[in-house]
Amino acid sequence: MIYELRIYHSMPGKLAALQARFREHTTALFEKQGITNVGYWTNAVGGSSDELVYMLAFDDFAHRERAMAAFQADPEWQRVRAESERDGILNARFENRLMVPTDFSNLK
Repeated sequence: MIYELRIYHSMPGKLAALQARFREHTTALFEKQGITNVGYWTNAVGGSSDELVYMLAFDDFAHRERAMAAFQADPEWQRVRAESERDGILNARFENRLMVPTDFSNLK
């Protein structure tokens, strides 16, 4: 199992819209492609108030490549993204890390 940690830095005033897109569409579209939604967070202390942090899980690197390519090509995702960004993009930038669990991790 590999895990992908992503930190999205939303455009000013767009965090609620970004969260709505994930809540109402993106999480289900990830699952449709076999991507496991591990969790989604915002910062209570530290970091920035414009960040959405989330983690996804994949069987291995090849699974991630296939699943993310299928997600990006999904016409439903393309429609949702276009509609949600009708008044401007939601995400200013993002960070991403692909991680493998240690032998002592609770997540394997």
